[in-house]
Amino acid sequence: MTMSRLLAAVLAALYLTIPAAAEDAELEKLARASGTPEIPGLKIVWLAPWRDVDSANRWRNIIVHQTEGPAGSARGGALAQAKNPTRRGVTVWVETDGTVYWAAAENLVPTHGDGANRNDNKYIDNRSTYRQVVRDNSIGVEFAGNYRNVAAGPTEAQVAAWKILVKVLRMRYGIPADRVYAHNWIDYKDARYCEGCWLATLARVWGE
Repeated sequence: MTMSRLLAAVLAALYLTIPAAAEDAELEKLARASGTPEIPGLKIVWLAPWRDVDSANRWRNIIVHQTEGPAGSARGGALAQAKNPTRRGVTVWVETDGTVYWAAAENLVPTHGDGANRNDNKYIDNRSTYRQVVRDNSIGVEFAGNYRNVAAGPTEAQVAAWKILVKVLRMRYGIPADRVYAHNWIDYKDARYCEGCWLATLARVWGE
């Protein structure tokens, strides 16, 4: 490759990188905001607005859940969560159309997970998760819609929303990509399917 072509290739790479870096900087600013920010690419229904991020629980992990509810059940689950934030459920719910419901205040801990009781290394090395990736240090995200076929994957709209949402969560709480876990990776769950596995895998790939 001639020097002129090499220079052109470098400039082209920089041209593509600078807008992406600017977008990430703007997204991080929104991710650290308070209130009900409008995040490009996400439709968020704020049942519990953000407070100052320093007052949030010290989330160290993200646990991806899937519920065996039909389309529309994320809204119902989120509304019930908002009324009783520490009930069994999660902080964030995602509908089949990609709508995100922020249901519980960030300083409250919903009851989710089973105490990180998996230690068979079936999906990941559980030495760092066994009895360690628990509800008190993990923010939960629930994806609705795998009814009646529990093995059905997330919708395209959910995947598109998740790509932005997980980035926002990681930016807001300083969570690295390798601390995004599928529920089945850390707990013994329904043997018919791997709950949250595809979504957690995507999050880790996107974060590389």
